Amino acid sequence: MMEQKSLYETVFVVNSALGEEAVQAICDKFTSLIEANAEVDSVNVWGNRKFAYPIEDLTEGYYVLVKFKSAHDFPTELDRIYNITDGILRSLIVKCEQ
Repeated sequence: MMEQKSLYETVFVVNSALGEEAVQAICDKFTSLIEANAEVDSVNVWGNRKFAYPIEDLTEGYYVLVKFKSAHDFPTELDRIYNITDGILRSLIVKCEQ
């Protein structure tokens, strides 16, 4: 039986103080992880943005938005990996309406 896939959006913020190469490596890691486990609809790189308030004494971060379709268990695993990865300041995964 084929598993039902849902539409999700995820935004993650990378510590831009790590340097351009490290930021790009983290972004590539997560986009390839999502591509390997889901159908990617779009990747929208917002780039460096200022925060409304300091996060870990930083005032800006590198934002990436990814829309994808996946089985219901993948977003939980993605969130776990966000939380254990150094360099990820914030992340959010939202299930979208079809």
